[in-house]
Formats: sequence, C-alpha cells, structure tokens
Amino acid sequence: MEQVLLNLVAANVAFVGTHFALSHPLRATIVRGIGDGGFQIVYNLVAAATLAWVYLAFTATDGGAPLWGGFGDGVWIAASVLTFLGSVLFVGSVVRPNPALPTPIAAEQAAGQPQGALRVTRHPMMWGFALWALAHLVAAPTPRTLITMGAIGFLALVGAKMQDAKKRAQMGEAWANWEAQTSYAPRLSQVGAIGVVPWIGGALIWLAISYAHMPAGGIAAGAWRWLG
Repeated sequence: MEQVLLNLVAANVAFVGTHFALSHPLRATIVRGIGDGGFQIVYNLVAAATLAWVYLAFTATDGGAPLWGGFGDGVWIAASVLTFLGSVLFVGSVVRPNPALPTPIAAEQAAGQPQGALRVTRHPMMWGFALWALAHLVAAPTPRTLITMGAIGFLALVGAKMQDAKKRAQMGEAWANWEAQTSYAPRLSQVGAIGVVPWIGGALIWLAISYAHMPAGGIAAGAWRWLG
C-alpha cells in the first residue's frame, strides 16, 4: 500500500508541478522556441499525460475507510451543494468576458465592468475546481482522496494567485484596475449577480458528473443518491 500511495503522490506532484512550470517560468522560453501554437500542444500533451498518470494511480489505490467522519447523508448533502456551486462558477467563468483566460483582448475586457460570476470572484473557474476538490474531501476523506483532491485544490487556489502575479506583470495598470474591481476570494453577497445561464448550465454539468460516479465508481453521488 505504501508503494501505491507513493506512486499516487508522485503522479499528483508531476501534474501540479508541470502545470506551474509550463504556465510560468518555462512558458516564455518555450513560446520563443516553438510559438504559441506549439506551446499549447506541449502544454496539453503534458497535462493529459500527467492527468492519466493520476487517474491510473488513483484507481490502483484502494479507497479504504475514511480517516474521519463517515459517508452519512449530512456529508453527502454538503458535498452536493459544494459541487453544484463549483459547477455554476465553472460555467460562469466562460459565459462572460473574462480577462483571466488566454485572450488577445484581455486588456480590453479588463477595462469593462465585471459581470456575472466575475462579480463573485475574478477566478470563478479556479474556485469551481477548488469547490469540487473540497466536496470530495468532505464526502470521502480517504488517503487517496486527500492526496489527489488536496493537489487539485492547491493547484486551483495557488494557481489563481500566481495568475494574478503573471497578469499584473503582463498587463500592468489594466490588471491592477481589474483587481481593484474584483475579489480573489468569493463574495457570497454577489451570488445573485451570477445570472440564469450559469445556474442552468451548472445544474446540467452537476447532474451529469454526479451521475457518472455510478458507472465509474459504483457510488451514487449528488441528487442520484436519493433519486436512485
């Protein structure tokens, strides 16, 4: 078991480490050598390979008993709410102009007013991933889940901070103005501004992903835990 867990740790370190390395210190050098298109190919191949390693290492590790708590309805309700909110933020990150995403008009977008989920946080996609990770830690605090979801949460939240620093260096005053209008941490008082489309899209993604837990892992998750 110890060797299996070490393999899972190594896979997650590779997944997170290569994301950080390619997104920040190595990006400029690679782009100069093979261009933006070539960089995207390298980035996607490395991400896919390391994610596949994480998946294989995760499935090869026995789930085991939770380290604390249990799998009662209370934790499943909490995990379901977190996953649903994460899905809404994820959809909200792509349906409104978002200067945090790779785009040649980032400065122009940053000059506008934040809309939708961006009024909650300037990193709705990253917080969506973080909430998904937290949901799994709440529902199934097993060693393999703590390792993998801890890594994903770390990648999302630390990655968002590193993205702020990179955008600040690239865009200067434009990003500084965007930061002044937005928040890194979610502002729950702005949840009502997210809009209808992210709620509907998030609900559909949430239902689909939670349904996939049954054929993938034999676990009924989300609404399907009670709908059957």
